[in-house]
Amino acid sequence: PINTPDIMPTLLGLSGIKIPKSVEGVDYSGVLTGRAEPSNDAEMITCPSPCGEWYRGLGREFRGVRTRRYTYVRDLKGPWLLYDNQRDPHQLKNLAGTPEAAELQKRLDAMLAGKLKAAGDDFLPGAKYIDKWGYKVNARGTVSYTN
Repeated sequence: PINTPDIMPTLLGLSGIKIPKSVEGVDYSGVLTGRAEPSNDAEMITCPSPCGEWYRGLGREFRGVRTRRYTYVRDLKGPWLLYDNQRDPHQLKNLAGTPEAAELQKRLDAMLAGKLKAAGDDFLPGAKYIDKWGYKVNARGTVSYTN
């Protein structure tokens, strides 16, 4: 798995350009060129605050992990989505909260908690991030897309 913050350091690595220490993400250029084996088992997926395509209330803040096999997502209320992407590649059967997936959900939740801690992400309501970053919201209460 690779995530958006990994794109820039990977491109810099592929280009032979030194990666500044301030850059977030991982350089996967060695994996892409066959010089290294993947060292990660999962990537965090996030939506700090729903953007302009959502009316406030329809979109939701979420955090999750995508492993090689599973997708697990929490919203502010708790577990929301859990899919076995091998058995259910179209994500038609949500396993979140089901007895048969309880142990798996617990493991993935612990994995997510570790990734949130490593990222310094307190998983707050979206409005907190909008205030923190100084964004303006539209009549829908969301950050608008701009050109």
